[in-house]
Amino acid sequence: MQPKIVSPSEWVEARKQFLAKEKKFTRLRDELSRERRQLPWERVEKNYVFDGPNGKVKLADLFDGRSQLVVYHFMFGPDWEQGCPSCSFEADHFNAFIVHLKARDVSLVAVSRAPISKIEAFKKRMAWNFPWVSANQNDFNRDYHVSFTKEEMAKGKLEYNYGLTEFPSEEAPGVSVFYKDANGDIFHTYSTYARGLDILLGAYNYLDMVPKGRDEDGLPFTMSWVRHHDRYETNGASQIGVKNASGKETDRGREATSKTA
Repeated sequence: MQPKIVSPSEWVEARKQFLAKEKKFTRLRDELSRERRQLPWERVEKNYVFDGPNGKVKLADLFDGRSQLVVYHFMFGPDWEQGCPSCSFEADHFNAFIVHLKARDVSLVAVSRAPISKIEAFKKRMAWNFPWVSANQNDFNRDYHVSFTKEEMAKGKLEYNYGLTEFPSEEAPGVSVFYKDANGDIFHTYSTYARGLDILLGAYNYLDMVPKGRDEDGLPFTMSWVRHHDRYETNGASQIGVKNASGKETDRGREATSKTA
């Protein structure tokens, strides 16, 4: 729809009115962030061991000398040939900002159930250098409700995003946050899933500012346009449907994510 065309003075007045709403939203977001930091913690009792590129690593090792750890639950199943396109869209942001997180006593690591050999190969293809480990041999993904068994899926509804919901993939996305104190004790402080990850996508925040927005109305599901960054058409256009061995699995997973608020 063509917006109303107005004079410069009318444009400024309309912008000021909307600015008041933006400031209210910003203050509310600040308050939510403050309340998030005041949520109770739970002690991590399990001694999770992951497969890294240089051998076995414990959860404590992933902090890399810092007290705070952000884990991105990257959808990449054991039998998939490549990682989820939507998770890859998120991960494309990591290389640029991870150095800034380190400056604030925060480490960031991606975790998937794919074997480390597949992770390393995909990571090389995508030209990423952030830490990424495999939870293929432990219960980490299941304990944080981002991987599901075939038996659980057969029941129709799964525990995801703090409730029972339909989810057509054995892998799901999320972010979990941990803190390690001076004694080496580790605590789980926060986890978020589904649309809770939306704010982390910097590219989406830019799209939300432009006239056409995310331009996802009429697509099979939101984010169905997203491709691995080396799979877009040369002119920047994209085709619906991912043509690869794991495409069906990853598309189904991100479709469910887009519908799970």
